[in-house]
Amino acid sequence: MENIFKLNNINLNYNLNGNNIRVLKNINFEIKKNERVAIIGESGSGKTSLLMLMSGLEKPTTGSIFFQNQDFSKITEDQKTEIRKQKIGLVFQQFYLIPNYTALENVMFPMQINEINDEEEKATSILADFGLGHRTNNLPSELSGGEQQRVAIARAISFNPKVILADEPTGNLDRKNTELVSSLLLDYSKKKKISLVLVTHNSNLAKKCDKVIRLFDGQVKN
Repeated sequence: MENIFKLNNINLNYNLNGNNIRVLKNINFEIKKNERVAIIGESGSGKTSLLMLMSGLEKPTTGSIFFQNQDFSKITEDQKTEIRKQKIGLVFQQFYLIPNYTALENVMFPMQINEINDEEEKATSILADFGLGHRTNNLPSELSGGEQQRVAIARAISFNPKVILADEPTGNLDRKNTELVSSLLLDYSKKKKISLVLVTHNSNLAKKCDKVIRLFDGQVKN
């Protein structure tokens, strides 16, 4: 099966007050098309840094990251931006919704950027699938935390990306909303044949994925 990501010998170092901090060490793995993958590990093990590298928002110190056989180290920042715009849906623990846009407008936004037709109809349909059909005209400030996260996921999915990268998407949610948001992410990505890479502390959520990558002290542990 086709790879969506391939990481070869990834190392990430930071210089902090003259000290060289090794964040990620010799990371190697592949993620297949349509695969749902959980990245787990203790706080400080490098999970979020790994996701930032995979999104092209950070650069590794050494090693190569391939997205659909494109080497991120061989393309420009503008080209990476285009890839994110068209092919990578990002979901964060903080929702990062546009505050003066309604739920509907937030979900429509990436479709408008990508010039997708019938964006209002499609965004309305996704919000209805996410149990938010009655919230389309509400601003983020008028939504609960669980509702805001569902809007954020709907936005990430709306333009049919090749992959969703989600960093602790249930980290700020109560148990009920954690279950709801987890199911939506897993079920909708499977339904739409979108690969999913999920950083999580939630072991139950990780077990529902096709594969689990465990990080310990910046290294992949089998």
